Amino acid sequence: MLSAIETGLGRGLVIPYLGPGVLALAREGASVPASPEELVGHLTTLATVPHKIRNNLTAAAQYIENFKHRKTIVAAMAKAYAHPTEPSGLHRWLAARPQLPLLVHAWYDDLPQKALAVRGNWGQAQGVSQAEHFGYWVDYFRPDGSMVTKKAFVQDGSGAKAPAEAPTETLAWDTLLYQPLGSVTPAANYIISDSDYVEVLTEIDIQTPIPEVVQSLRKGRNFLFLGCRFATQLERNFARQIMKRSSDVHWAVIDGALTKNEAKFLKEQNIERIDMPLAEFVSQLTDGAASVKTAEAAA
Repeated sequence: MLSAIETGLGRGLVIPYLGPGVLALAREGASVPASPEELVGHLTTLATVPHKIRNNLTAAAQYIENFKHRKTIVAAMAKAYAHPTEPSGLHRWLAARPQLPLLVHAWYDDLPQKALAVRGNWGQAQGVSQAEHFGYWVDYFRPDGSMVTKKAFVQDGSGAKAPAEAPTETLAWDTLLYQPLGSVTPAANYIISDSDYVEVLTEIDIQTPIPEVVQSLRKGRNFLFLGCRFATQLERNFARQIMKRSSDVHWAVIDGALTKNEAKFLKEQNIERIDMPLAEFVSQLTDGAASVKTAEAAA
């Protein structure tokens, strides 16, 4: 399994899908929220919410948005991820892959951007809230943080919303960083509240919020889930829809006991579970890939 993953990454056929758990590889002392539980804990220290939703990230964010304004949520998210955190060895190792057409990052930190800064010709597509960017599903950004001009979603013959084509410039990038939930940088875009998710999930079954370029790049490729859990319906829905119409074999590094819903999801999506600590897997992956490269060079 490890050999297949190493080979696939080397050929650009495996798409890394990073979740919040990857932050544990980079954490030293005080750091940024690395789970929904940590993030909602941060938000509820900045604004009072009813006790019954204090542990529900999307509901708490919605309450704050309704009673304190959307700007309060944006400011709280910026504060949550303001701590200067350096990319982990995994982030840097992935960014250094010569073949990395697509990297999915399903959390709000900016460590992948920092790691990718060392390479040229890459860019990012970030999910955006309809509350702030009505008519758009994603924003595209260049490495310097400047935004690529794009079109809003278009209407098809029946009047239904359809995804606009990706700007031509983005199709020439060697690496696309896709952040479906948004990110703290460069423009503080966040899919975070109940209403944000409702807008996306209403359309995601027909793939409208997922950039056309992502839909193209995933074809025939395998996904490697790192730092992800699938305990909630939201986590499962996003993963399911982003990997739709890709390859029929995928992998997920998950240490410890699975919930019934997680086990069911892995089985139905044909995701092979690698039961080991993420740090251990990353060590084996990076060491093994280096050994293969050395052997190929010697040959």
